[in-house]
Amino acid sequence: MAAPQPVLVLPEARPAETLAARYSHVRRVSLGICEPLETEDYVVQSMPDASPAKWHLAHTSWFFEQFLLKPLLPGYRAFHPDFEYLFNSYYQTVGRMHERPQRGLLTRPTVAEVVRYREHVDEHMQKLLRARSDDETMLAVVTLGLNHEQQHQELMFTDIMHLFSRNPLLPAYKAGAEESAESAAPMHFISFDGGIREIGASGKHFCFDNELPRHRTLVEPYALADRLATNGEYLEFIRDGGYRRPEFWLSDGWSTVQREGWTHPIYWAESLDREFTLHGLQPLNIGAPVSHISFYEADAFARWAGARLPSEAEWEIAAESLPVIGNLLNTGALHPTAAGVQPGMKQMFGDVWEWTSSPYTAYPGYQPPPGALGEYNGKFMCNQLVLRGGSCVTPADHIRASYRNFFYADARWQFMGARLARNL
Repeated sequence: MAAPQPVLVLPEARPAETLAARYSHVRRVSLGICEPLETEDYVVQSMPDASPAKWHLAHTSWFFEQFLLKPLLPGYRAFHPDFEYLFNSYYQTVGRMHERPQRGLLTRPTVAEVVRYREHVDEHMQKLLRARSDDETMLAVVTLGLNHEQQHQELMFTDIMHLFSRNPLLPAYKAGAEESAESAAPMHFISFDGGIREIGASGKHFCFDNELPRHRTLVEPYALADRLATNGEYLEFIRDGGYRRPEFWLSDGWSTVQREGWTHPIYWAESLDREFTLHGLQPLNIGAPVSHISFYEADAFARWAGARLPSEAEWEIAAESLPVIGNLLNTGALHPTAAGVQPGMKQMFGDVWEWTSSPYTAYPGYQPPPGALGEYNGKFMCNQLVLRGGSCVTPADHIRASYRNFFYADARWQFMGARLARNL
C-alpha cells in the first residue's frame, strides 16, 4: 500500500533569514538570464508552446503576488489591476487568463514596466518575510514559488533558443568556443535487480506534489546504459533510414513524422554536420548526448538499437543513491557535453532530460492540494510522458532523483534525450 499522504503537500519550511536570501538570489538569476538579450528579444513568441522572456519575468512575479502578497500582506495594493489576467498561466480557479498562443502580442506592458513590477513584488515580499517569519505555511508557499521560478528559468533558456533558431541570422545567446568532435566511450549496460522497490519523494524535504506519496512498485530485472545516447549514435540511426522506416515507430509517432516532415532532431542542419545551440550554429559534436528529440524519436531510436526506453521507476532506482552532480546550469556550459570515462552510471543528472516509457499519471494514493495550488501538477496527468534527470540549463539545487518532468510525446524544443534500457 502507498504511504499516507498529507492533505496539503507543501515544501519544507526554512528559517526566514535563509529563505529571504534565497528569494533574492533566485530572483536575480532570472534577470541575469536576460542580460544578453536586446529589448526586442523579450517580446517575441516563436510558437504557441513557448513564451516571451518578458512574460516569464512577469508570470513568476504574478505567482508571488497572487498566492502570497494579496492574501497575506495587510494593505497590499496590486501593481496593476490587469496583470492578474495578463500573467495568469493556467490557474482556472483564480480567474480568466490571456490565451497562451497570444502572449507574443503583449507589446505592452513594456519590458521596463515588467521590471518595475518585479521590483514592486520583491520589495513587498521582503516585508512579508519579515512580518510573518514564524508562519511555516507561508514560508512553504514561498519555497514553492521559488522552485516554480526555477522551472521558468529553464523555460527561458529553451524558449530563447527556439526564438533565435527561427531568426535567419541564427544569433548566439552567448558566445562560446566551438566544441571538438570528440568520440564517446563505448556504451556499457549495467544490471539492476528486480523486486518490490520504493520510489517517490520521502516528503521530508521540498518536493512537488506529483513526487508523492512514496510507494512500492514491482520491477523486473533490467539493465541501463551507463551513459546517454550520443549524436554519433543517432546519426547512424538517421543514415540507416530511421526516419523512413515505419517498423521502428509507434503509430502516432510515424503519423507525426509524415505530417511534420521530420528527418533529424529539431536543431540539426540539413547537412547533419552542424546544430544550432545557445552558442549559435556549431559543428555537431558526435560524442555529446543527442538532444532536442521527442519521445517518438527517442522510442524509435531505442527500437532501432535493439533496446527500449526505461520506465521512470527503473530510472529512479538507478539514480537514487547517486550524488546530484553533472552538467547542470551551474557549469555554464549551456549545452550537453560528452560523458567522461569514469566507471558506473554517468550523466544521470544534467545534460538532457531523459525520456522514459512511463505515462505521467498519479502515484497510488495521490491527492492534489486543495485550492488553486492544486492545479499546479495534478490536472496535467493525462496524455504526457515522464522525463527524468534534469538538463544543462536546470539549476543544480532544483533537481533530485524523484523529480518528475513531463511533456507531450511530440515535444522536442526542450533539452530532451535518451538512455537505453534492456530486459534481463
